[in-house]
Amino acid sequence: MENSLILLLLVTPFLGFLFNVFFGKSVGKSVSGYIGTAAVVVSFIISIIYFLQVNETGEAIKVSLFDWITVSNFKLDFGILLDQLSLLWLLFVTGIGSLIHLYSISYMHDDDNMHKFFAYLNLFVFFMITLVVGSNLLVMFIGWEGVGLCSYLLIGFWYKNQDYNNAAKKAFIMNRIGDLGFLVGMFILAYCYNSLDYDLIQSGIITKGTVAPDHLPSIAALCLFIGATGKSAQLPLYTWLPDAMAGPTPVSALIHAATMVTAGIFMITRMNFVFELTPFVQHTIAIVGAVTALVAASIGLLQNDIKKVLAYSTVSQLGLMFLALGMGAYTVAVFHVITHAFFKACLFLGSGSVIHALHGEQDMRKMGGLRKAMPITFATMLISTLAIAGIFPFAGFWSKDEILLAAFEHNKVLWVIGSIASIMTAFYMFRLMYLTFFREFRGTEEQKHHLHESPSLITFPLIILAILATVGGIINLPGSMWLNHFIEPILKNKPIHHELGTHEYMLMGVALVGALIGIIWAYTKYLKQAFVPVEDAQIQGFSKTIYNKYYVDEFYTFLIVKPLNGLSNFFRTTLEPAWSNSVYGLGTLTTSIANKGKKLQNGSIGFYLFVFVIGFFSIIIYLFLVQ
Repeated sequence: MENSLILLLLVTPFLGFLFNVFFGKSVGKSVSGYIGTAAVVVSFIISIIYFLQVNETGEAIKVSLFDWITVSNFKLDFGILLDQLSLLWLLFVTGIGSLIHLYSISYMHDDDNMHKFFAYLNLFVFFMITLVVGSNLLVMFIGWEGVGLCSYLLIGFWYKNQDYNNAAKKAFIMNRIGDLGFLVGMFILAYCYNSLDYDLIQSGIITKGTVAPDHLPSIAALCLFIGATGKSAQLPLYTWLPDAMAGPTPVSALIHAATMVTAGIFMITRMNFVFELTPFVQHTIAIVGAVTALVAASIGLLQNDIKKVLAYSTVSQLGLMFLALGMGAYTVAVFHVITHAFFKACLFLGSGSVIHALHGEQDMRKMGGLRKAMPITFATMLISTLAIAGIFPFAGFWSKDEILLAAFEHNKVLWVIGSIASIMTAFYMFRLMYLTFFREFRGTEEQKHHLHESPSLITFPLIILAILATVGGIINLPGSMWLNHFIEPILKNKPIHHELGTHEYMLMGVALVGALIGIIWAYTKYLKQAFVPVEDAQIQGFSKTIYNKYYVDEFYTFLIVKPLNGLSNFFRTTLEPAWSNSVYGLGTLTTSIANKGKKLQNGSIGFYLFVFVIGFFSIIIYLFLVQ
């Protein structure tokens, strides 16, 4: 019975995918949408059942579906692991995924390929569940590659626009770079411990009975981190995520707020016993995370596309999560993953509500004054903005404060970088709110005439997510620390339980004051002074550099893309024709010799005897006269 329920948890979204692929168009848009949504809801309900069971017993559920690979002393099964970490991910992947599916029924209703959209969404959720529940790295890798495929399909969903296709290819290729690192790390761990099963690797590390030379686990950890930088958009593999906003807004909310981009954090937390062996790699993770948070936050200061602001915000928040991981504060990183899923999904869906009302407009310079026409969207986005800015008592305040507290105790420089990134976050998020919802509407008269609140299928998920963004911090409040206690069994080193004292209150106050500084800064510039960003061509100086994302894409194009294109053109226009002509020339020569040679086969017996005699005497002369 238990195996059947676990299989139902895993395959229900896949069945939804199959239904929409084969029957979605014939049954109609609404039916395909509701079937796709119901498939994810079923997985969410089963996730709740297992979560309650594990929370009560404290015992993980591990099921081996079948023996998979047996080579010499290397054995691997296709196993499912439902423990504290995987169930936390399942809850917000399927829970928020259900809300996003429900939202999409209304948002995508006018799209002719709505059934295909829901098929891709279901397939994505299936692979994300596979990634999360696998009991070994190879099952995780199947899900890892699957979500990469689905992100390509969803980002390029509106394939008639070539820029969207380019964004999809960029996401796919940059993720493959990280995936190669993941794959190399897997091979090294398999060599070291004769397994890819989490439990066997951990026991191998503890017993040190099957460990290869000491440097190999360090190399494996570094390779796994490279894999995480690709999937979770860290420097230098982060540029795909902002371009991925080309996909429909529900895609942005699902992939880039709650699921795919958190896969790197999940993997590092899952393999914490490997990373604990390598302090240098951990320190590298912390530095990369802090720098990513700062760089992405600075770029977000001047973006005018509402979804691009949220995209760089996501990269910045992921950087803070990696900062926590690098300091060994795994529970803190997981805490911020959960709260971030709440408020960032709400913000993305809220931006979609705005875009829906403005018939596709995404430039904040052409918005303004929407709070009266869209009160629910405004209220829910305001709550989520307060949460991401770190304002008490919203969810983001508690998780971000714990990251900064851990950074302060670990490295003061990283604490300063994280604090500056947090101040920038408060600024650019309230900049978004002021430009979008306050003062006078700056769009066209036609847009102004059609301004309206979005339908209930859009606003209902926003309300639920706003509530979660408000109270989500309760899962790990200082004093109770429920999340710390819940996740403790899967960690090699037990998390530190902070008690509130003068030191902690001071750091909380500093973080809160920093957030207020960012908010007041945005209020003064964009509300009080009514400043509206200038057109792109008028941006000058260092602001132009920031607006153009420090020209990192241009640098990659110059350093990597153009040389590769030049090399491929050389192969195509010079080397390949030369090689083809060489091969063709050999064929031509052979054909020519054959054509000449076949003339000797003329059917004359006298000629054959003559050639025979000549050949015979040639052999005699060679044998007796030449030697």
